[in-house]
Amino acid sequence: MPLSMLGTGSVRRICAVHGDDSVKKHLHELGFVEGAEVEVISDSNGNLIVGLYGSRLALNRDLARRILV
Repeated sequence: MPLSMLGTGSVRRICAVHGDDSVKKHLHELGFVEGAEVEVISDSNGNLIVGLYGSRLALNRDLARRILV
């Protein structure tokens, strides 16, 4: 299931990251790697604020759809 489909307060582990090499590299550098635990803190029309490794990150809906949990 894409990260963009989770509701606020949901906590899941990342199963896979899809996209071309530059997108995968960008998300990997931010910490979105398989096995990492991610929490949806806020959802505004598919644009998310997520908790990852003790930090808060904003993702637009396109990037959030590429992260499978």
